[in-house]
Amino acid sequence: MEGGRWTGDLVRLSPGSLPTTSEHSLPGPLEKSDSQTGEEDESQNSMEPQVNSLGRTKKLRIQQETHKGEKLFECIECEKSFSTTGKLRIHQRTHTGEKPFECIECGKSFSRNDALRIHQRTHTGEKPFKCMECGKSYRDSGSLRIHQRTHTGEKPFKCMECGKGFSRSGTLRSHLRIHTEDKPLKCIECGKSFSESGALRIHQRIHTGEKPFKCMECGKSFNDSGSLRIHQRTHTGEKPFKCIECGKSFSESGHLRRHQRTHTGEKPFKCTECGKSYSQSEGLRIHQRTHTGDKPFKCMQCGKSFHESGALRRHQQTHTGEKPFECIECGKSYSRSGELRIHQRIHTGEKPFKCMECGKSYSDSGSLRIHQRTHTGEKPFKCMQCGKSFHESGALRRHQQTHTGEKPFECIECGKSYSRSGELRIHQRTHTGEKPFKCMECGKSYRDSGSLRIHQRTHTGEKPFKCMQCGKSFHESGALRRHQQTHTGEKPFECVDCGKSFSRSGTLRRHQRTHTGEKPFKCIECGKSYSRSGELRIHQQTHTGEKPFKCMECGKSYRDSGSLRIHQRTHTGEKPFQCMQCGKSFSRSGTLRRHQRTHTGEKSIKCIEYGKSYSQYGALRRHQRTHTGQKPRIL
Repeated sequence: MEGGRWTGDLVRLSPGSLPTTSEHSLPGPLEKSDSQTGEEDESQNSMEPQVNSLGRTKKLRIQQETHKGEKLFECIECEKSFSTTGKLRIHQRTHTGEKPFECIECGKSFSRNDALRIHQRTHTGEKPFKCMECGKSYRDSGSLRIHQRTHTGEKPFKCMECGKGFSRSGTLRSHLRIHTEDKPLKCIECGKSFSESGALRIHQRIHTGEKPFKCMECGKSFNDSGSLRIHQRTHTGEKPFKCIECGKSFSESGHLRRHQRTHTGEKPFKCTECGKSYSQSEGLRIHQRTHTGDKPFKCMQCGKSFHESGALRRHQQTHTGEKPFECIECGKSYSRSGELRIHQRIHTGEKPFKCMECGKSYSDSGSLRIHQRTHTGEKPFKCMQCGKSFHESGALRRHQQTHTGEKPFECIECGKSYSRSGELRIHQRTHTGEKPFKCMECGKSYRDSGSLRIHQRTHTGEKPFKCMQCGKSFHESGALRRHQQTHTGEKPFECVDCGKSFSRSGTLRRHQRTHTGEKPFKCIECGKSYSRSGELRIHQQTHTGEKPFKCMECGKSYRDSGSLRIHQRTHTGEKPFQCMQCGKSFSRSGTLRRHQRTHTGEKSIKCIEYGKSYSQYGALRRHQRTHTGQKPRIL
């Protein structure tokens, strides 16, 4: 540049681009700046027809070369070629830094006139480019094209390193730095490095406190325009990013991407310490603190520290007792909106989190993660005391209390203590009679969600717990554990009164009542008492006439599930109780016991009137008929 005139120092014509030497000797339209008026001296005027003729020839030549794709004009600074002098001039401003087009509104300068026009629309609010798909408008055609790719799914910019596609070239450039780890732009304040100048500028506002982007609706300010746009959607309710898998919509693209990983199972963020992977970078950062022991979030009330801010917030509500999120369906309150959302799915039955392995669905992502470990066998939570590992942290905490014996949660009604607050809550419902978990199929209600889930399997027929020994399946894990003891013969619970052993502690407790005579379960209808709650329930159905267990085969109904199971064997022909002595099988355990007396000769049923003994009640009854018609008492 000389005195504002462009001299052409940065340009040369590509070799062979002009046909004759006379064309090379032109006075040079390239030597004129845009501001020149084109005044010629007399000698030039006298040659005007020839110049005009040559100019027209050159213009025609350039047009022809443009059609052929040739680029005649080369920048001597970087050797890049262009098809017209105008494009070359615009390009050269990247070397000279010249920005001749200034915004009269804010003084910002641009190297191109069209860039200024687009910028001016930020002041006028004009958005002339409208998306035909969703009606959203943009200031320039380029932004519209990029936006349209959110509808078409087009990702034309592909990473040669990993194959990942992007809808914008800038996003690809940023991504490429992940592979090169190139972060050339450093913050002089704190030393943090960035791959893009825009990211550095936004970061520097953390130090300066500058928040130039203000919401016109509520006055809140932000340090970048993207954050303002996202915030404004809280006022408009706009959620433009929709999951094509389940239809759920989000206010920002990042939230959609994270959500999509719940469908794909993708976990791109891996811990270099233990290999554990996460679907979100934040999840990895929080996890890494378990290795470093870092707990940066401290409660000012009691001094307790936490790995993450969310855990601190939840903890603080234990001091305030605050539960601002109430379920409009049942009135239950929660300290977190997320907990309320998960709870509401109990009422709606919604289970959006599906296991890709077996198709089972869950109401929250945490339950899905825990379930997936049943497929992978992963047990990441290890007891430091005995080395036992668990699928979930809650199971580990409960287990640890077996070492400490700690039961900090006491029922104020009856004094019974529990190791978990959840167990106490469920127990308290035995006093209040509350049964908030209702089966949508038959209307039956339960005190806890686990009991409802187990019950629902009686409708679906689902038996997810399978014995590896014999292939038999069960509705619940406890039933499987009890069954497995039939293979091992293990009976660890022994009665100190008579020495009899049992496979379950509950069975031992019920047995001990035969010694103590205790019958704690009383019918409020007739006053009759029972040693087992199940017996009381069955008895109560004699008052209500209720027979909730129905045979799907013939429609016959029963008061208890055991009677239904025994009945179903008449349809299936199943006889699971086999005599070890002769191999004969029976459909009921009682029938097997009576049969075994034919081998042992045992006659435990005695007529106390005459002293005669029998192996079966039927034989005793027949004996009694030989007398006067009286039916003596049975011992």
